[in-house]
Amino acid sequence: MTIYSPFETAVPVVVQAALLAAGLMMLAGVHVRRKLAAAGGGVVPDEGVTLRNVLEVLIEGLANLARDRIGEDWRSYFPIIATMFFFILLSNLMGLIPGVGGSTSDVNATFSWAVIAWVLYTWIGIAKHKGRYLIKYMGPKIAIKIFGRTLQLRLLALPMMIIEIPLDLARIGTLALRLLANMFADHVVIAVWVKLVPILVPAVFMGLGLVVAVLQAFVFALLTMIYIGLALDEPH
Repeated sequence: MTIYSPFETAVPVVVQAALLAAGLMMLAGVHVRRKLAAAGGGVVPDEGVTLRNVLEVLIEGLANLARDRIGEDWRSYFPIIATMFFFILLSNLMGLIPGVGGSTSDVNATFSWAVIAWVLYTWIGIAKHKGRYLIKYMGPKIAIKIFGRTLQLRLLALPMMIIEIPLDLARIGTLALRLLANMFADHVVIAVWVKLVPILVPAVFMGLGLVVAVLQAFVFALLTMIYIGLALDEPH
């Protein structure tokens, strides 16, 4: 029994969980925006551990990673990467709460984000390099001398494309399954221990689950940044 059960027949659980995560993100954004709009809000940090301080630390860490992995154009792509990170993180954390659950325990959600990541970096690569983006699938140039002239040809282009394009598409599966497997297993373990020993013991697994939740959101965002950086590199 979860908070989604009353509406499960009308709206799939994964959709409800995703909408809840999106709603919480928007509420957090409005709250932080109001804090920043207040007098001195953009300069003076809050005292103690507050939502704004936590978000600023996470965003600053992500921004530094994006700058290192993507390069000078990182600001153009950071908003969607940050959105991806916080949605996955929040969904992971929701999965730790008994009776709530998060969308990242469902294959539909993890594959959806993986497809978004693939489409994003592929679109970025094509937008920058146009048709030359396909060169990255064609393998290395091979020097051949013909009539005294040295030509650089990609003789292995066809077999390399047959190999490289499926490997590129396989990133969707690796992104999705890594997130799904870790979060599904983590949430199942916690649920089992909550039922077996509802006092003290589940707290240990909750702590481990918190680490896993943050780590998996971080890994997903980091891999997306790396793929974007590779897409921006000059094809050769």
